[in-house]
Amino acid sequence: MSVVGLDFGTQNAVIAVARNKGVDVVTNEVSNRATPSLVGFGPKCRFLGEAAKSLEVSNLKNTVGSLSRLAGRSLSDPDVEAEKQFLSVPLIEKDGQIGARVKFQGKDQEFTATQLIAMFLVKVKQTASAELRLPVNDLVLSCPAWYTDAQRRCILDAAEVAGVKVLRLINETTATALGWGITKLDLPSAEEKPRRVAFIDVGHSNYTASIAEFKKGELKIVGTASDRHFGGRNFDKAIMDHFRKIWQDKHKIDIYSNDKARVRVAAAVEKLKKVLSANASAPINVEMVMNDIDVNGFLKREELEELVAPLLTKATSPIEAALADAKLKPEDIDSVELVGGASRVPALKKAIGDFFQGKTLSYTLNADEAIARGCAFCCAILSPVFRVRDFSIQDVVHHPIEFTWEKSPEIPDEDTSLTVFNKGNALPSTKILTFYRKQPFDLEAKYAKPESLPGKMNPWIGRFSVKGVKPDEKGDFMICKLKARLNLHGVLNIEQGYYVEDQEIEEPIPEEKDAMETDDKANGEAKAPKTRKVKKQVRKGDLPISAGTASLSSELREQYFEFEGSMQSEDKLVAETEDKKNELEGDIYAIRNRLDEPYESNGYSEFASEEEKEKIKAKCESLEDWLYEDGEDATKAQYVSKHEELRSTAASVIQRFNERRQAEEDERRAKAEAEAAKKREEEEAKKQADAEARAAAEAAKKLAEQREREAASKPDEEMKDAAAEGEQSQEQQS
Repeated sequence: MSVVGLDFGTQNAVIAVARNKGVDVVTNEVSNRATPSLVGFGPKCRFLGEAAKSLEVSNLKNTVGSLSRLAGRSLSDPDVEAEKQFLSVPLIEKDGQIGARVKFQGKDQEFTATQLIAMFLVKVKQTASAELRLPVNDLVLSCPAWYTDAQRRCILDAAEVAGVKVLRLINETTATALGWGITKLDLPSAEEKPRRVAFIDVGHSNYTASIAEFKKGELKIVGTASDRHFGGRNFDKAIMDHFRKIWQDKHKIDIYSNDKARVRVAAAVEKLKKVLSANASAPINVEMVMNDIDVNGFLKREELEELVAPLLTKATSPIEAALADAKLKPEDIDSVELVGGASRVPALKKAIGDFFQGKTLSYTLNADEAIARGCAFCCAILSPVFRVRDFSIQDVVHHPIEFTWEKSPEIPDEDTSLTVFNKGNALPSTKILTFYRKQPFDLEAKYAKPESLPGKMNPWIGRFSVKGVKPDEKGDFMICKLKARLNLHGVLNIEQGYYVEDQEIEEPIPEEKDAMETDDKANGEAKAPKTRKVKKQVRKGDLPISAGTASLSSELREQYFEFEGSMQSEDKLVAETEDKKNELEGDIYAIRNRLDEPYESNGYSEFASEEEKEKIKAKCESLEDWLYEDGEDATKAQYVSKHEELRSTAASVIQRFNERRQAEEDERRAKAEAEAAKKREEEEAKKQADAEARAAAEAAKKLAEQREREAASKPDEEMKDAAAEGEQSQEQQS
């Protein structure tokens, strides 16, 4: 099972994987740690991620971005209208969803937001699989905290179309908080006051503030608020508006009237903003922006702060709202963590620091990768094959949800609505709803405060029909129980329905021990336990439930899945065809050039006669002409066939060259083996000589030791001989 986390941002996506007792960020095919969230369409195939970015300027009308901002939206949504200024493709409505119209494979085609997101997730899956060298099917995916039920379902549907299983759809700041807290070993215990941390994420298009409480092994989000129109691109827009006016006056051009000019200036402005985050001033230059005109300019940091002053007036609004949700004050916060690319803007940092009364802001997390790392940690927690420190995650409900139903004829004073999940309730969460009915009935779930939803989204969540309801045996109401659950993804469903009956059962009454009971037991008398009759609800059976929600129907999801599979096959065939074309082109030039090169330069000149050379060159020339004329859009099979023709024509020359090369290789190998054998013999001889030398030295040492012993024992024998001679002479004298 793969342990992958994805930060699915408006501008870029970051992929992280848990491995080697840590988390690594996956690099894409061009070694970048972030992949552009773009999907492009061409005459033959799609361009995903980096490929779409490299062709964005030349293929603007067929390149779709802002994928996460389009999820679950409708064409009439004012947020979508505002998004059009950042898109160059025409938006349409298809299958009840927002989508885009592009020219693909030579004809106009329409794709829904679900399909577009699925295409990008396929690219993510391929990138992660290439890095891990194993199939990637499971991941944890981030989304903005303000996402509604319909938007979350759109992401989940897209993942299913892409063949990916989402283990959890986690809010971005919640993922950031998890990545911060799971590695901390000094968190307070359950009995102590929790550590409160404010996580402020200012990304490309979103600004979210969350207040988190940490205890050992526990993360609890207590307040979250967002601004959907405050981010790095809004700073860029203010700078672009400034230079647009300057260049209008100076060069009489309007960069907003030309999509390509707008995109090129946007890229230059983003670089300018990044330079100004670390420097007092910076230049901007864009060559041939439009009408063959070069433009340039200069901006100081003070001027930038004046341009974004209207934005900075809203810099603390999400923080204030999040603190209000958590019922806390700025002085109650222990630390403030800033993440997101736009959090590097000095004026924004100052505004946030002033709000927290000079509290030191913390940047311990990687601003661009914190969300992806948190997602990878969450995936590791959910994975059965990965061992992680126990850490529970509790999020909060962002928008209150209510259920409504039709009044029962038998209960005229019945309430017909109930707010089941209030704002700030724990997430995931389960509630049991009880109904007294004699016939099947329907419920509708919707957001209780439509004005709090992003844009003008439909507050409707779903309609649930409860079947199999009928009067009981006495003709009374059936007691129906429905289990409503907001799951890990923040998606609402009625997961289960069942009915119960009131039954009288006897249960023992706990009695206090007294002296009399002790005496009875001492006398061996067993006292009968006292019981009482109580009414309890006993589950008797299940109730079938049919649901209608914003999720795709199974038929439409299967249709999208099959279409995505066919497009993947086409993309693969186009890539393989291009490879075969390049292979043929490379061999044409290589063989032709090597015909006149000497063998020492890896050439064929010594192995081909003049006649063969002319024949091969003629073949190369004819294939080259075909390649750049009729063969420009040939099939893979045609390129393979032409390649075989070329190799066949030059086969005899290449064979001689290879035979010579093989003979040299065999000779080199034989020589190397002979040298190795000789070296082994020399080493053996040396080892034998060394052994004989060691044996001789050992024998000499033993002989020397023996002589020393003999020399040491000789004086004693001489003394004995002298003593014996003295005794003999005394005897003769006597």
